[in-house]
Amino acid sequence: MAKQVLLVDDDALMRRSLALGLEQAGYKASNAANAEEALSLARLNPPDLVLLDINLPGMDGLDALRHFKEQLGLPVIFLTARRREFDEVLGLELGADDYLTKPVKLDLLLAHVKAVLRRSDHQTAAASQDTPLTVGDLVLDPLAHTVTIAGRPVELRPREFALLHALAMHPNTVMTVEELLENVWGAEFIGEPQVVYVHIRWLRQKIEAEPENPRRIITVHGIGYRLTPQGE
Repeated sequence: MAKQVLLVDDDALMRRSLALGLEQAGYKASNAANAEEALSLARLNPPDLVLLDINLPGMDGLDALRHFKEQLGLPVIFLTARRREFDEVLGLELGADDYLTKPVKLDLLLAHVKAVLRRSDHQTAAASQDTPLTVGDLVLDPLAHTVTIAGRPVELRPREFALLHALAMHPNTVMTVEELLENVWGAEFIGEPQVVYVHIRWLRQKIEAEPENPRRIITVHGIGYRLTPQGE
């Protein structure tokens, strides 16, 4: 089933252009000229993702974000006229999932939409699990945010935990570097594989008996990494 994207912007030409591009890429697109209209639409028919302009007539994008996130639990990508605006948003820590600077190029928009939707799907799947993920003697509890190996607790930083969680969701399955970048870091890091390499090295130092001869996180050269059960 096609994912539905709600586009909120007071620029009618931009709404039509982006909506057409989204539909041609296989998404369902709906749109609204202001936050009040968008929230009404979202309550009646919740979209899978909201593209939200910051500068809107009436209720602005910052206030609308609170409603979309706190009341409806929807992923939101901010559309900003200037990078500085989003820096201010970051300071407020309002919880936007991503941002794009206008004017928006369609190929970049589609890459960000795909990445945020994929992260949202993974987060929904993880949140629906009542029991920890078990991969051999490694147990990862996404709710308690804990990891143990053979009962021994392992301290991980948030991004290391997210990376291990992405691998543990699909044990014995190769995840490409691009998939890991999209799922753990977001579309803005696509094309920067060294971020994954560094975090894999740090993760191995904490969960491998011999980090230089890893048996849990296996490198599949030219493709990505696979988490393999140990100690079963």
